[in-house]
Amino acid sequence: MNTAPHASFLGLDVTLIGTLLAAMATLAVLVAIYAAATSRDPMAKRVKALNERREQLKLGITASTSKRRVKLNARSEATDRMRSALGSLKVLQDSQLKEAQTKLMQAGIRTKDAAVAVIFARMAGPLILGTIVILGVYVLGWFPAWGPLKRYGLVAATLILSYKGPDIWLKNKITKRSAEIRKGLPDALDLLVICAEAGLTVDAAFGRVSRELGKAYPELGDECMLTAIELGFLSERRQAFENLASRVALDAVRGVVTTMIQTEKYGTPLASALRVLSAEFRNERMMRAEEKAARLPAIMTVPLIVFILPVLFVVILGPAACSISSAMSSGKMS
Repeated sequence: MNTAPHASFLGLDVTLIGTLLAAMATLAVLVAIYAAATSRDPMAKRVKALNERREQLKLGITASTSKRRVKLNARSEATDRMRSALGSLKVLQDSQLKEAQTKLMQAGIRTKDAAVAVIFARMAGPLILGTIVILGVYVLGWFPAWGPLKRYGLVAATLILSYKGPDIWLKNKITKRSAEIRKGLPDALDLLVICAEAGLTVDAAFGRVSRELGKAYPELGDECMLTAIELGFLSERRQAFENLASRVALDAVRGVVTTMIQTEKYGTPLASALRVLSAEFRNERMMRAEEKAARLPAIMTVPLIVFILPVLFVVILGPAACSISSAMSSGKMS
């Protein structure tokens, strides 16, 4: 008894392909169920970090601008080694370290030792990866079919990317974090207006905003809680607002900070000023949404042509093509 041959696609059995796709879909569903069942509070880790920050402020580690350069006594051995290596090569400058710390704070990383790691990665990345690629291409004979220009391009691209890699990673994190904070800023200002009209102090208002918006906007809740802590412990309230502006790479936050400083200095009504800023930020958010909606037809043109139209052609013309093919084959047989 002859068995019918199995259908194949690109040399693979269709039954095997369907089984693999079904297994992948089942695995994706299980992963989604597990992720939904084990969801954690996004503010739990941040609240723990902020409590540690509170203890540091109680000890006076970062109490004023004159003591910013005071270093924590507890440092890891790996950081000490990196620091000593950079110091021996005389490539660790105070301005470079301060710039890296500012970018790390804007990315939500407040460990000062991470700045040393970023600077060390800039130096060690090209040395390690560049050496590996150079040895592999020119000594071990990788890519023998490539010409000299392609090999040189590979080495140059490796050196450039390994040097710019930490900066690209930091810039990506800063952009994503700033976008998340920008989304929740109008809601935070509305809550600040309500708190100010209810008679709460500024630090209590920031703490309330952090508790209310922490789950919806964890990054914004983190910054509000840290600002509330600094307002309660720093000797100068102006410094707490300036720290908020330096930690968030947004012009909108700088505008809010300027408004808060002016109200603290001149005694102007806080609620009215924040209400105006909130309306302005909401209008900007609506304009950004309208801009994205206006760009959507142009963005969807290429996926529509590449992915959707061929499927429609197959669905619409496929049955007709099968009927014509079967009719022609039956005519030839007769």
